[in-house]
Amino acid sequence: MQLFKKQTSINFIGARKFALVVSILLIFASAYSLWSQGLNLGIDFSGGTKLELVYEQDVSVLDMRATLQSNGYPEAVVQHFGSNRDVLVRIPQSEASNDAKVSDAVVSILAASSVGSAEVRSVEFVGPTFGKELLEKGVLALLYSLIGVMIYVAFRFEWKFSLGSVVALIHDVIITIGIFSIIQLEFTLPVLAALLAVIGYSLNDTIVVFDRIRENFRKLRDTDTIETMNVSINQTLPRTILTSLTTLLVLVALYVYGGDALNGFAATLIIGVLIGTYSSIFVASPAVLALGAKAEDLLIEVVEKEGADQPDQPYMP
Repeated sequence: MQLFKKQTSINFIGARKFALVVSILLIFASAYSLWSQGLNLGIDFSGGTKLELVYEQDVSVLDMRATLQSNGYPEAVVQHFGSNRDVLVRIPQSEASNDAKVSDAVVSILAASSVGSAEVRSVEFVGPTFGKELLEKGVLALLYSLIGVMIYVAFRFEWKFSLGSVVALIHDVIITIGIFSIIQLEFTLPVLAALLAVIGYSLNDTIVVFDRIRENFRKLRDTDTIETMNVSINQTLPRTILTSLTTLLVLVALYVYGGDALNGFAATLIIGVLIGTYSSIFVASPAVLALGAKAEDLLIEVVEKEGADQPDQPYMP
């Protein structure tokens, strides 16, 4: 049994003004949060010490966090990864913890507490200079990916569609990062990787809609641009919803069962999929419409060969 037996006829383009207000409010809230409180940068970007500890028995991260906080590390982050015996401890860069010796102090404090001693699997120290360099390279990676998308869509469709897709992608990235700033989720390297994945997912959704718009521009030549776009979005709506739902099911399972180490990665993708699905319907196509796109932009010009209108001549050997 098919989930969508009848094609919908929702006036998505007609709701573009309402969607524009919603998007502006979300972007404004994101920008204000980024300006007022910034991102909660992890030690990948801000600098600090990261330890991976393995215990012989299950341990409580709450007890470990309380022990470290009462012994001079109030911003310590303690998480399980893999199992309840594997613990990830992160100490952000500060005046009290600005060298690699902090790892020895943390291990000694935990060993002297009720938690007990552990095997140190790995220790990483990220200096503030290296963390700043990682952040700069991450921002450049986002910019380069957006430029690459613009070039790709311009070649495949037309420059108005190229700008429309980039507008939708910038919209998705700003709002996703803004939500991280608003709720102060930790921004780490896996989160940055997830942002790049969000760009790919959102672009894929947008390209599907643009493909159908181009196809319908060539089929529905007597239909105006708004109606053609509405028909195209409605035709691709079942595919968009099914793809988003199945992706979200996997990501929710990853968020719930993946452990604290993967929470940020999964949360970024969940937010990105929701925002990306919204933008592919309510942002990308209205942006192309606002740029003045019309059927003539994508029609293939037919060039008649010289003498094509002449009658065939009989063959003379």
